[in-house]
Amino acid sequence: MDRPAQQEIRVKKVAQTFLSVNERKRDMKKMHMIIRLATIAGFSVFVQSVSMGSPYAYLPKPYPQFDPHPYPTPWPPIAVPVGYDQLLSRGCAVTSSDPDPIVGRLSYVTDGQKERGDSAYLELGPGLQWIQIDLGGECEVHAVCIWRYNAWALGVYRDVICQISNDSECKSGVVTVFNNDYDNSVGFGVGKDLEYMESHFGRSFAVDAVKGRYVRCYSRGSTASEMNHYTEIEVFGKLFDATQKEKGSKPSPTILMSKENAEIYDALPEPPAGKTWLKIEYPRGSFLVKRQGASIVSKEPQEIRGEK
Repeated sequence: MDRPAQQEIRVKKVAQTFLSVNERKRDMKKMHMIIRLATIAGFSVFVQSVSMGSPYAYLPKPYPQFDPHPYPTPWPPIAVPVGYDQLLSRGCAVTSSDPDPIVGRLSYVTDGQKERGDSAYLELGPGLQWIQIDLGGECEVHAVCIWRYNAWALGVYRDVICQISNDSECKSGVVTVFNNDYDNSVGFGVGKDLEYMESHFGRSFAVDAVKGRYVRCYSRGSTASEMNHYTEIEVFGKLFDATQKEKGSKPSPTILMSKENAEIYDALPEPPAGKTWLKIEYPRGSFLVKRQGASIVSKEPQEIRGEK
């Protein structure tokens, strides 16, 4: 077969793949519209993701390699240097590998709304996708927390990777701060972090004072859906200018601790000298968190009503 014919076949395959992905995205948008209309009409609707048989049928990985962290409880507390606990990401610009989300807007990722609901989450197309936050200037990052939990995003997300860079295309000076791609299917190296079950506590992790302006997060669907979801991403640290000199502190929203959240931090011992505990405001979710001595335990799942 001559070269032009081979090129024509490759072009056709790429076109077919593109059409297939976009057809699935259109179908998902129609499904969400039907569900919303049915809800408005007063019907109780339960929809289970259709995955052509087994929920693992479209996933290139075997069963998840779980983190032994007890579910659902807060992740280990993160101690950061005093003054480096600023919330840097609130209201920042967001871009994505999928510019046409199936549900929601890219701005939802940094708007501060973490509770479940149609106006709180973002759904990107199938396969490997990334979402990127522009912090507005070079920052020293000490922690990141990612939430995906909502009515449509359960299970375990695959190939979760977080990178920080000063390059908007993340091609140079990239530092990977989280990676649970244990078989290197993405190509960024074998990840040392473990997969985890989603909950309203999200996934928080410490970052070793990495400097950069852009925070990019990857995922490749989940055990529940081939789509990718986000409710909120929060980045903590301190803003710096290009000369590495401290800039005026970026205004950080006041984090008002709910009663349940306050109990989590009240149970912690004094932080190491020169450091402070990073206080993350968790959404109410579907579990009440209670303190038992110095440990955090969760009650049976139940609906949480009333004020925070």
